[in-house]
Amino acid sequence: MITTTSEAARHFAAKLQFETDPSDVKAAMDAGEHFVLVDSRGEAAWQQGRVAGAIHLPTAEIADRAPELIAPDTPVVVYCWGPGCNGSTRAALAFSLLGYEVREMIGGFEYWAREGYPVVDDAGPVVRAIDELTAPLGGIDCAC
Repeated sequence: MITTTSEAARHFAAKLQFETDPSDVKAAMDAGEHFVLVDSRGEAAWQQGRVAGAIHLPTAEIADRAPELIAPDTPVVVYCWGPGCNGSTRAALAFSLLGYEVREMIGGFEYWAREGYPVVDDAGPVVRAIDELTAPLGGIDCAC
């Protein structure tokens, strides 16, 4: 298989336009960037734990509820469980069909939590150790 440099550049530029990761989402939150982070998982998953600051909007409810919850000109970042789940892709599709600017957080909730970013449940903050296979133990910036 032969791929040209320009084809590869278009492919990777498109990925970066429509995907983000937990580190970049956390940095955007810390910088005060304007967007809504949406947890697209079901109720049981939401109860188990979620990204601090996310809103809960299961994928099946996006078409009906998104317009009442999120202004149409507001950028959206969606996440689901993790890399083994395509729920965030389905959620991103649902938002894009409604006309939203949307990005998918690759790695999902799993990598958000494994990288040591703030997680909450109904009782409050959930403290988790950083997984050394996903983030530097001395800090949360992998410098990539």
